[in-house]
Amino acid sequence: MFGSGVPSILSLVPDTFTFAWIVAVLFAVAWLLDSRGLAAGRALAAGTWALFGLFWLSTVPYFAFEHQSYVESILALVGFPASVYAGYLLYSGRASLFTLTRAIAIMLFIYLPFETIPAFTVGGVAVPEPRRVLIEIVAAQTGALIDLLGYAPEAVTSSEGYDAAYAWTLEDGHTVVIHIVLACTGLGSMAIFGGLVAAVQAPLARKVRALAVSIPLIYVLNILRTTFISVVAGNQYMHWYPDLVLTMFGATDPYRVSFLISDRIMSQLLAVVALVGITFLVVRQMPELVVVLEDVLYLLTGEEHDLTESLDLPREPTNR
Repeated sequence: MFGSGVPSILSLVPDTFTFAWIVAVLFAVAWLLDSRGLAAGRALAAGTWALFGLFWLSTVPYFAFEHQSYVESILALVGFPASVYAGYLLYSGRASLFTLTRAIAIMLFIYLPFETIPAFTVGGVAVPEPRRVLIEIVAAQTGALIDLLGYAPEAVTSSEGYDAAYAWTLEDGHTVVIHIVLACTGLGSMAIFGGLVAAVQAPLARKVRALAVSIPLIYVLNILRTTFISVVAGNQYMHWYPDLVLTMFGATDPYRVSFLISDRIMSQLLAVVALVGITFLVVRQMPELVVVLEDVLYLLTGEEHDLTESLDLPREPTNR
């Protein structure tokens, strides 16, 4: 969601779509080789983790200067050494990281089609891009909630040519246009949990429960987020300390202050808290995810953690 059109993360540099697909395919191939007991799987997975780290490093300029996001810039910076370290640990014998490797592959296979599949025609019937369908659904539901709150911005065409933007006219006559883009749909977070649940070995019933807890909750929270940002930015409700905020984000447009505070600061920090909370709920339904979480914590802290004990989870889950 942006006050002006901003390209998606995967259009940052030429061939970035290809770059991301290569990482996904290589992770999947490494997974297949390892499942057949071939040592080449471990070496390929380790090398692909390093490649994945370079991918995150390449996104830092976008997050820092175009997207103007401190949270995502820091996460991308951390992603580079963490990915390289994960590859090193996997190659050195930490076999549990293959679960996270599978999860990353599945996440990318969930997410990338929405970024890369174009519109096409089947039997004379036009099929729109998946991204357009998802964006316009989220935009329509955001608009419906905005209406319920008693606001009435004008629905306009977004910078991508979709029915996914709202124009707010201020008392001074200035118009603020809020665009709904793919990053506003919650797809990235849903892909994370979809990949994690699919990658872990667990009974189908528990996987279904884990998805039932995470996906709808992410979607609902995301609609609340897009509505909150649209209303706040559209009405300039958080035009606080404009000089400081504009300096912090390297921006010049004073009408972006409310957007920067509501989205880049408040919503992104709250999103991190929400994801931690959802992860806790999901792991209660599917304790097998603990191995992935413990690996992630080890990558970040260099120390082993027993989350099974910390979260009071059963050590030998039943097959229910």
